[in-house]
Amino acid sequence: MYRYEPPRPIFAPYVQGKRPAHGLSPARVLVAGFALIILIGGFLLSTPMASRSGLGTRFVDALFTATSAVCVTGLVVVDTHDNFSLFGQLIIITLIQVGGIGFMTMATLIYLLMGKRINLKERLLMQEALNSLSVQGVVRLARHVLLATFLIEGIGGVILSMRFIPEMGLAKGLYYGFFHAISAFCNAGFDLFGGFRGITGYVDDPIVNVTVSILIIIGGLGFTVIAETFRYREIRRFSLHTKLVWMMTVILILLAATAIFFLEFNNPKTLGALGWEGKLLAAYFQGVTPRTAGYNTVSIADLKPATQFFLIILMFIGASPGSTGGGIKTTTLASLLAAVWSMRQGKIDVGFFERRIPPDTIYKAVGITVMAVLLVVTVTMLLTITENADFLALLFEATSAFGTVGLTMAVTPNLSDFGRMLIALTMFIGRLGPLTLAVALSSNVPAKLRYPEEKIMVG
Repeated sequence: MYRYEPPRPIFAPYVQGKRPAHGLSPARVLVAGFALIILIGGFLLSTPMASRSGLGTRFVDALFTATSAVCVTGLVVVDTHDNFSLFGQLIIITLIQVGGIGFMTMATLIYLLMGKRINLKERLLMQEALNSLSVQGVVRLARHVLLATFLIEGIGGVILSMRFIPEMGLAKGLYYGFFHAISAFCNAGFDLFGGFRGITGYVDDPIVNVTVSILIIIGGLGFTVIAETFRYREIRRFSLHTKLVWMMTVILILLAATAIFFLEFNNPKTLGALGWEGKLLAAYFQGVTPRTAGYNTVSIADLKPATQFFLIILMFIGASPGSTGGGIKTTTLASLLAAVWSMRQGKIDVGFFERRIPPDTIYKAVGITVMAVLLVVTVTMLLTITENADFLALLFEATSAFGTVGLTMAVTPNLSDFGRMLIALTMFIGRLGPLTLAVALSSNVPAKLRYPEEKIMVG
């Protein structure tokens, strides 16, 4: 017998069935939790103990740094090595780790160590934090996230340490190796080489480039994809989500590396001064980092305007859902492209790999993209009023903050206090996602009234 089901709101998965009978919704808890961690981190980084000079750091600058660390961005107004002491640097890397895998995942680790049972409310929070499709198996996913994170960061840290120890000595080499491994996997882009240089000193070093880029790529895949990939021998098939993430990741890296190679081939300030191997390595690395990480081996300010604009597009796309990166996400782009292709062919259904994508997902992709465009446009417009910089540089800065990337055209250290707080807010929105923040600020009560349908002209 046919059973009538009332229509679902567009963002039904985000507004129904997730608010406990009392207390805050998962989205609001995430927003409040990240904000609290940022405030605590900002306070600690402003103390004299955290600064290299012993005089402390301005709270605005400390708060900006804490936001950048928790939101795993990498934009800095004061250099991490030159301004912060060892204590301050350890605070930063802790904030990066907590922000990268999420404070709810860290809380899960504490619960498991204490033998505490994780209730339904906490599972809902974990589902929101991990961007999981279902609450079922979310604790197991959190365990896999923790195990994979520490394992991958450990392997990366050992490899980088072996490269840095002959150059820096045992203690410093180990410290630099693991600091940059954690920062790379979490897609944070913080470095300890001083002078706002990034890792430009290793532009043609294959060990550093390949290790860091692999950590960046894995961190940008999303924890669900990482867990599924590790379990492939057991499950023998990938979900549609994992297939899309891998497909889009490979396509975007190849497209970006190829475009950068040809655009910058004769630029003496970037790839032009390198040999063939150096050109290929630098183009590949710059093709990986714009969507997620913020590490750079060539000066971003010295790139050609066409390359800079191309990087803006990559930063806007960002990483994959459930990862440590920001942006609208790779699967959002894939869903939009599939919808356009289906419309062109006159099809009602949208799909990939002989699977149909639900309309709710397409609506969500459209909503995320529109909100992201509005955010970047608004932030860029405000920056053009308050900051003395080129328009392209300000657009680059705003997109980098939204995508939690961390690349800059040498604008960040010169921002006004208003500009710093605006970029910090943009990083915060970019880390949580505009849709999560919108839901957190909404009433979370779906409308029960449905109006009559009437067509309008578009296009």
